[in-house]
Amino acid sequence: MNIRRSLQLLVVIACYTAAAAQTQQPKQARGPYLVGPGDIVEVKVFGQPDLNATAQVDGDGNLSSLPYIDPIPATCRSEKQLQKDIAVAYSRLIKEPQISVLVVQRNSRPPASVSGAVRKEGTVPTLKKQRLNEVIAAAGGFTERASGTIQILHTEPVLCPAPGEETEALPLNGTEIPFQVITIADLKKGLSNPVIRPGDLILVTEAEPVYITGSVVAPGGIMLRDQLTLSRALAMVGGPRAEAKLSEIRIYRQKAGSTALDVLKVNFSAIKKNEQPDVFLKPFDVIDVSESGIFSGEGWWRLLVGSLTGGLRNTLAHPLPY
Repeated sequence: MNIRRSLQLLVVIACYTAAAAQTQQPKQARGPYLVGPGDIVEVKVFGQPDLNATAQVDGDGNLSSLPYIDPIPATCRSEKQLQKDIAVAYSRLIKEPQISVLVVQRNSRPPASVSGAVRKEGTVPTLKKQRLNEVIAAAGGFTERASGTIQILHTEPVLCPAPGEETEALPLNGTEIPFQVITIADLKKGLSNPVIRPGDLILVTEAEPVYITGSVVAPGGIMLRDQLTLSRALAMVGGPRAEAKLSEIRIYRQKAGSTALDVLKVNFSAIKKNEQPDVFLKPFDVIDVSESGIFSGEGWWRLLVGSLTGGLRNTLAHPLPY
């Protein structure tokens, strides 16, 4: 057997082994749907059409409107389990009853609601287990106004909890914040991606603006997100102009609970030299980058040059008579 033939044989064996290993891996079992209050169930008794019924699981979690039998506990029961329980109940009236049970409407798991800085606000079905990133994808992803945080409120306890699963809704007693806060950065890195429960309210918070005026390349408003600093904010508008007075940038900040403003004077030159810490901005801050005074530094020199140039130009155009 030559070398090429041997290599081909090894490749075939490797491929076959990998395929066999893949087919032998056990598939993740997905559990049957468990019934809950509000679900509508269709029950058929073969050979006894008068006993066929479509019934809704009541608020106590029972099927209480099936003909001639007592209420059947239904909450957290699968179709097969209900089928067996109903057959036992009817066996007192019929010899070896043949029963079929089908959930025709799944109403016990309210959809999750997604709002805020997503492209498609609305509801997302929660009939199967899904995580936050899947729900955000169903809502079209984030918009450019996303502030960097996602708030999740559990409004419903878990209907049929798995062992060890958190079961209660978050408190709404006025003493604790009822939100689970996830950062978009952690979600994208896979560091935090919680399971979304039926009835969850998901708010992708929108960023609030800060405004930058004065001697910068592109004055305007930008969105405040991810602990925005003065340095980053100035960079986002193209940076200060050459004539900007960096030693005294003013930040106008509204006082809490008041219409009055605080005026913060910031030496940005010192920040650039790492002599002072950077300043974290707050919503609705107005950053004013003034120009250097006309009699200080570059401003004075430009004024002088401009005056001399202008005077010389005027003399050449209108010479003095001798």
